[in-house]
Amino acid sequence: MNEHHDHTGHAEHPAHTAHTAHTEHTEHTEHTEHAGHDEHAEHAGHEMHGGQAAHGGHGGHAGHGDHAAQFKDRFWISLALAVPVVFFSEMFADLLGYMPPDFPGSGLIAPVLGTVIFVYGGRPFLTGGWSELRSRQPGMMLLISMAITVAFVASWVTTLKLGGFDLDFWWELALLIVIMLLGHWLEMRALGAASGALDALAALLPDSAEKVTDDGVVEVSLHELQAGDVVLVRSGGRVPADGTVVEGQAEVDESMITGESRPVSRAVGDPVVAGTVATDNALRVEITAVGDDTALAGIQRLVAEAQASSSRAQALADRAAAFLFYFASIAGVITFLVWALLGELNEAVTRTVTVLVIACPHALGLAIPLVIAISTERAAKAGVLVKNRLALERMRTIDAVLFDKTGTLTKGEPAVTGVATVEAVSQDELLALAAAVEADSEHPLAKAIVRAHAAQAAGARAGGGAGGGVAGVSGGNGKLVATDFRSLTGRGVQAVVDGSEVAVGGPAYLRENGLAEPDGLESEVAGWKDRGAAVLHVVRDGEVLGAIALEDEVREESRQAVAALHRRGVKVAMITGDAHQVAEAVAKELGIDEVFAEVLPQDKDAKVAELQARGLKVAMVGDGVNDAPALARAEVGIAIGAGTDVAIESAGVVLAADDPRAVLSVIELSRASYRKMWQNLVWATGYNVITVPLAAGVLAFAGVVVSPAVGALLMSISTIVVALNAQLLRRLDLSPTKLAA
Repeated sequence: MNEHHDHTGHAEHPAHTAHTAHTEHTEHTEHTEHAGHDEHAEHAGHEMHGGQAAHGGHGGHAGHGDHAAQFKDRFWISLALAVPVVFFSEMFADLLGYMPPDFPGSGLIAPVLGTVIFVYGGRPFLTGGWSELRSRQPGMMLLISMAITVAFVASWVTTLKLGGFDLDFWWELALLIVIMLLGHWLEMRALGAASGALDALAALLPDSAEKVTDDGVVEVSLHELQAGDVVLVRSGGRVPADGTVVEGQAEVDESMITGESRPVSRAVGDPVVAGTVATDNALRVEITAVGDDTALAGIQRLVAEAQASSSRAQALADRAAAFLFYFASIAGVITFLVWALLGELNEAVTRTVTVLVIACPHALGLAIPLVIAISTERAAKAGVLVKNRLALERMRTIDAVLFDKTGTLTKGEPAVTGVATVEAVSQDELLALAAAVEADSEHPLAKAIVRAHAAQAAGARAGGGAGGGVAGVSGGNGKLVATDFRSLTGRGVQAVVDGSEVAVGGPAYLRENGLAEPDGLESEVAGWKDRGAAVLHVVRDGEVLGAIALEDEVREESRQAVAALHRRGVKVAMITGDAHQVAEAVAKELGIDEVFAEVLPQDKDAKVAELQARGLKVAMVGDGVNDAPALARAEVGIAIGAGTDVAIESAGVVLAADDPRAVLSVIELSRASYRKMWQNLVWATGYNVITVPLAAGVLAFAGVVVSPAVGALLMSISTIVVALNAQLLRRLDLSPTKLAA
């Protein structure tokens, strides 16, 4: 059977939802009445959703966000150097009650290696602290740099036996820097940067173009192209710039721009967009826009603008560190002045140094990074990739989720949703006839019919009925074999089955052959058309036997996701480029609160902004490049994993599977991780609020004084408590099935 036949005219249905198209058969491109190919092409582009935009980081290490490797290398090297420093430190030895080996030069091991750690391992904090100081925005970096500097100076004063002070902080200095490097390394590794989105967009363009000249075809770079040039786009090649087809006809894959999986027929006079792919035939295209004037460049600008407009809220740890900085600074000054006025200068220096060192947030430095690292790991195991750390914080506040329809709430491919027949024919027989004609076709509608028949036949066999057939096609008790296949351009397909001429086509086929729908079918078919379904008729020997409805299949998981979101008090909206009747039908089926239909690509992020203007915090869920600006505009951008690379790069959260229920996992993870963040922050800051006054000697009159060594030990215990508390997140069950129940 000839599989190269055309389906474009199979059905006339308004703005048919996207479905996977066969990209190797040119005949398919001619079925112009197939659910408004033309209309859908104009919707080209279910807008791109970009992701969580740039995120705020620690004030002091804002410039280190992309340098996780820097912290990793410095951590391991500093850790190796810290072992002998700690072991040979007199204060640590006194604390544990052992005598370090004594040999010539042993007394210099801690000072020399401690200095190396201070200079090498502490450099990111020192430069970050200086940056915070210059910008007058004190945060964790300044606090860390202040503590390690005081410990460094005090330790050298003690080593050089100046002033008679006993302030050997070498081991504390080494551990302080190592722990802070570990915390920042974990944090940097967990960060999700959206900066790759623009690079991914640029990668859609070919490296060069084939320009048609009087002397033949010449390969040129893209920047050499000008409006008016004619280029050759070979089969499988990408269109180098926006233009108009002047020769040839091809199915053009615009999925990377539109987010829709079905290639669109492009012939002479039709526009094509830079970055799209001619899947089956070569085209000659006259360039109409190049460089910054192309649609792709416009999308790039939208992504950049939307990312820049996103909130740059500071991380919780930064806010706590700023508080601790002022708290520690004031406490240190007061401590020194009080003890100095009491005539205890040596004690003044000792107490002040202890206050500043103990105030450095060991636990605070790990409070947030550990929660982020563990929650990110838990999310990944649940099929949720958290790319932006602020997405976790923001998702708990979301009160509206905006879903893209095609490929997100629906499967993005057609399925048989209805079969209507005249009295003389059963639904199974009608489906078997249609499947016999369509058996070898790769067209999405044909494949949907064959799949539906195969499912019906399997059910019949399971129930003891007959099976078999050509290419798995059967009907009644015998095999149906289709021969003498013909493609009816723009109308349908036709073949001989069991000696009868059987055609499968849309309304155009009926009109051309002077056929009318039987009275018994009209009302049901009208209902299908009202909700935007594709309608194919099955005709045998000039008699209409019945009709088949095909629609973009709604995911069963979508119903559960919408219901579960409603139970959590979250508003659910849907956005699509499809016609209103298609969108309303899906929304009604799923119980969606609000629908935005017939939305052009460049307007999707405007719809997000419209929801935000009502005071709603919006999470956008989609899978197309043209959704990227909307993803970036939303408080949280969530990309379906099967979407394009740009959508994934732009999103703050990526769902590895096509299960919309995973949005529930993100919400649950956000709430749980936020609770842990606050618990850790309360513990870390609370510890400082209590121990700093003790270190300052406020209870010295009662004999309660915290020595530097004891203070360091308390800091270590505080860090362990924070780490163990963060580990409790591992008990969190993020299964979408359980959360949607």
